[in-house]
Amino acid sequence: MAKNIVIFGSQWGDEGKGKIVDILAEECSAVVRFQGGNNAGHTLVVNGEKSILHLIPSGILHENKKCYIGNGVVLDPFVFFKEIDNLSLCGIDTSPKRLGISNKTHVIMPYHCKLDAAREAAKTGSNKIGTTGRGIGPCYEDKMHRCGIRASDFKDIALLKEKIAESLVEKNILFKALYNTEPMQADEVYEILKPVIERIIPYLCDVSSAIENMDGAILFEGAQGIHLDIDHGTYPFVTSSNTVSACAAIGSGCAPSDLERMLAIVKAYTTRVGGGPFPTELMDETGSFLQNAGGEFGSTTGRARRCGWLDLVILRESVRLCGPTELVLTKLDVLSGLKEIQICVAYEYKGEQLQYPPQEQNALAEVKPVYETLAGWEEDISSCKSRAELPENTQKYLARIEELLGVPIGMISVGPDRIQTFTK
Repeated sequence: MAKNIVIFGSQWGDEGKGKIVDILAEECSAVVRFQGGNNAGHTLVVNGEKSILHLIPSGILHENKKCYIGNGVVLDPFVFFKEIDNLSLCGIDTSPKRLGISNKTHVIMPYHCKLDAAREAAKTGSNKIGTTGRGIGPCYEDKMHRCGIRASDFKDIALLKEKIAESLVEKNILFKALYNTEPMQADEVYEILKPVIERIIPYLCDVSSAIENMDGAILFEGAQGIHLDIDHGTYPFVTSSNTVSACAAIGSGCAPSDLERMLAIVKAYTTRVGGGPFPTELMDETGSFLQNAGGEFGSTTGRARRCGWLDLVILRESVRLCGPTELVLTKLDVLSGLKEIQICVAYEYKGEQLQYPPQEQNALAEVKPVYETLAGWEEDISSCKSRAELPENTQKYLARIEELLGVPIGMISVGPDRIQTFTK
């Protein structure tokens, strides 16, 4: 019997989760997105055709698969319907019989996006977080402040208008007094929302019940990476939600015991977008090589990703936090052509050698990576169909990762297409 699967990024995001979700969706009955918003993008290449999704689970590309957006997500309804319209033009069924949104999902409002942009613009230098400016953080803030707009509120117009007006009281003070920008009126916000209110209602459902009554395995899909987790990431350079595997239950409305197979997606090197410490970052020709060979440019923002060697200290922490049953190694082909490959096996920090990241704020910016050097390979591995077909040095690289992390590599990706992925 197929097991429920949780997929999470084990670094700073952009590990290639979308393609793995797309592949594994074939053996599942439903895909549930459990956290984050449209500040992350999943790029899928199927038969040479590229699709980029920011909110809708990748399983939508598979016929007869149910897809759900859980309560842990913050939903921009305009982005949601833009994706629906684009998919519909491609002949993909995106009707409510296939796609549902939890009644409890919080909705990103126009004033969230405005506040996000104003805050980031007001910051200077190293204080900039590198937010995408899509209102994600302010929406999560309202959720914790207990004044957020939930998707179910769209079914009660009087309640919706009341909550918008209440929320704007405080925000308009910030807009005028702190950010020197025009305030927003409740009627104005409602008029902006009007085109999506009636359209979204048929998609609203009880995701917890759907999961409970599902016949077959469920795939739980997260966004970003473990080290952008609001609690366990490189604070304050983090996202606004919990990205760890345990959040799959919280953000979907099911019991932790329903989570069985944990897959940590690991890029064969390390990347990061935006600000924040990055111990293994390469500011040289090798960094440029990885960036160009890997096409390391954000699918959501287009920003160039910072690139560096594989960091086993960061991954060791991800293993400790999330308990993966196996690793999925992606973009292994990008390393082809490097004569030597380094992996970070420890940090030097204040006279000590650490196996795990120090936990004080900004401490990661002060560590010195301890490297182990392995022989690289020249061969093109993008057509390999099994681990046995990989060059000897490639196999040694994989074996060393498994040895140092104590977790087996169950899947390997050697290219962007769905078919360029094989199991152990």
